[in-house]
Amino acid sequence: MALLNSTALKAPRQRLTEKSVEVFLKLVPSVSEGTQATQRFFATFLSVVAGIGLLILLAVNILLAQDAFTLSELKVEAKIVADQREAINRQIEAASSPEALAATAQSLGMRPSNSPVFLNLDAAAQALANGDIKRG
Repeated sequence: MALLNSTALKAPRQRLTEKSVEVFLKLVPSVSEGTQATQRFFATFLSVVAGIGLLILLAVNILLAQDAFTLSELKVEAKIVADQREAINRQIEAASSPEALAATAQSLGMRPSNSPVFLNLDAAAQALANGDIKRG
């Protein structure tokens, strides 16, 4: 009976040990499953961050391209304005040249003076020119 008792005691002990091991294993998560879930989450997170980064980069490139087109249009417009300004300056210079002024004066009935007179606003020089003061 003692032999029967020791086997009978061993079986419940063994079952108790197995049950307690199962309970402990249920409390601690499996390392391989947790690692896979974490790696999956990390890969998803990196994919989302990379996708958002690429979209931001695309938006910045589009804005820079639009600014480049605007800049080139403004440069062309500035060149046109500079050319127009130069053409107007040439017209002004042509109209104010001595030949053009002489032709305009003759068309208005003016004629050139035979004895030119120079205006001197300095009082002493004016008196000397009039003969009021003699050189001495």
